[in-house]
Amino acid sequence: MQQNNEGFKSGFISIIGRPNVGKSTFLNRVIGQKIAIMSDKPQTTRNKVQGVLTLEKSQMIFIDTPGIHIPKHKLGDFMLKVAKNTLREVDVIIFMVNATEPRGKIDELIMDMLENNETPVFLVINKIDQVHPDELINIINSYKNKYDFAEIIPISALQGNNVDRLLETIQKYLPEGPQYYPADQVTDHPERFIISELIREKVLHLTREEIPHSIAVIIDKIKKEEDTEKDMIRVMATIVVERDSQKGIVIGKKGALLKEVGIRARQDIEMLLGTKVFLELWVKVQKDWRNKSAQLRDYGFRDDEY
Repeated sequence: MQQNNEGFKSGFISIIGRPNVGKSTFLNRVIGQKIAIMSDKPQTTRNKVQGVLTLEKSQMIFIDTPGIHIPKHKLGDFMLKVAKNTLREVDVIIFMVNATEPRGKIDELIMDMLENNETPVFLVINKIDQVHPDELINIINSYKNKYDFAEIIPISALQGNNVDRLLETIQKYLPEGPQYYPADQVTDHPERFIISELIREKVLHLTREEIPHSIAVIIDKIKKEEDTEKDMIRVMATIVVERDSQKGIVIGKKGALLKEVGIRARQDIEMLLGTKVFLELWVKVQKDWRNKSAQLRDYGFRDDEY
């Protein structure tokens, strides 16, 4: 750990915003690889995901929070609590909004949450590649009239427009401090967590609206196969759903959908681990798990950690 590097800056940056504004896309763009899953469905991110970017003279630890929304179950309460709590422990807050959507009730709620917060708040307007440049001034004014932002920066996380400028600006607000993580570390989450998220992402992509957020993925075992000719890692995972009908959808006709989930997830897991992977998937029904505290804890949603 680097403790006394004069002029070295480090700090924590929270990314907050309503669902589907592109927070995970931004985090993956900054880190340079996928550590947060992406989906066009709201509330895809459930736990806070930390991404670490180490440059020559700074280290930025980004926290991608669950999208702010009105909770409808205990899982939703957990997600909202995680997002709120990160605001107390960071050096910069990025309030990310979608340039293609007008300011709404959730944006108002977030700005009210930020009121009297002494941490610098950046308004980051994402998806500017999808709007005409002339529209930007009206978007900026609609937020500027409500809150006194330290910085206002329009970006496209998908295409990378203005992302470097945002990073340069963030560095100006960071205090001098230690290098918290090794230079080659990109996240503080263990591989098991990222593997489970990659599998969950594929289920979200392939099931569309039929299985919104009633799934969890549990990694049962990760084992190195030493008796094979080539290095291979065996991953065994269970996809948990809430109803029998959902189990049928996830498995698909003659197991076709589950097989496709496995093929797509295995490709991402192999990129993550840098080795061949044998992935085994099962599907299990746990009725109404999102409203059961014990099951939420078993599946990794522990609110006592925040």
